[in-house]
Amino acid sequence: MTAVATAAVGLVLKPPPAPVRWSGGDVLAHDDVRDDLLAILSDHGSVYDWAARMPQPRALRGRAPVFVAALPHSGHTIVVRHAWHGGLLAPLTGDRFLRPTRAPREMQIAAALLACGIPTSDICGAVRYAAGAGLVRVDVVSRYLEDSVDLGTVLAGLAPVYPLELALAATSTLLRQLARRGIVHPDLNVKNILLRPMSGPTSPAATLEALVIDVDVLVWDAAWVGEVAMQRNVARLLRSMRKWRRQYSCDISDDTMAAFAAASHTQLRPTS
Repeated sequence: MTAVATAAVGLVLKPPPAPVRWSGGDVLAHDDVRDDLLAILSDHGSVYDWAARMPQPRALRGRAPVFVAALPHSGHTIVVRHAWHGGLLAPLTGDRFLRPTRAPREMQIAAALLACGIPTSDICGAVRYAAGAGLVRVDVVSRYLEDSVDLGTVLAGLAPVYPLELALAATSTLLRQLARRGIVHPDLNVKNILLRPMSGPTSPAATLEALVIDVDVLVWDAAWVGEVAMQRNVARLLRSMRKWRRQYSCDISDDTMAAFAAASHTQLRPTS
């Protein structure tokens, strides 16, 4: 294993926000959005349905449509997605989950990543709707990341203001941050890496930042710190890139992907 300087391994998870009951279920949310979410539920019965009726600043899509809206009182711009099962059993299980669902863990992991400086989306709330016999439906609320696009969009040539070279360099930096804490994303793919321009007095105008999302599945182990975590994450991402290239005829060569993988591993080497 490559020697890697690291201050800590893995993530320190703190308890998620305490659930607040409402007539149709409960809400877990940060203080600055909780009252807004409860008010929306009181007036509309569903945060997702409310957000779907708001004017959309841009089209977002995951497994199902994802909506952007400004909270009526705090003014925070949020992204609302409704959770659905994937895989072969999805037609049967649909959008019903056993309590407590993955939402509390996703909130915990997102907060822990941000606390240790690994960029991700801030999951600021979750609404669980009672669906009978210990089952719930779930809306997940995150803060809107302005000007962000996913790596798949960049690879497909649909975000020309985000050069591929800069996008891959930013992704390498993100992979290094994960590897130095022994963190592996078992479903790492081109759609759950977001890219956005960095801002601030020390950030060049052409610099991009990569963020990891869909973080509820993250796992970590001290034995993975360095090369093991890097190898696993790079392998998953390269597999996704090749699949994306086949589906959308992306202009990314084997040589470019090999150089990306090599650069990601090189970044792990301690500097003198």
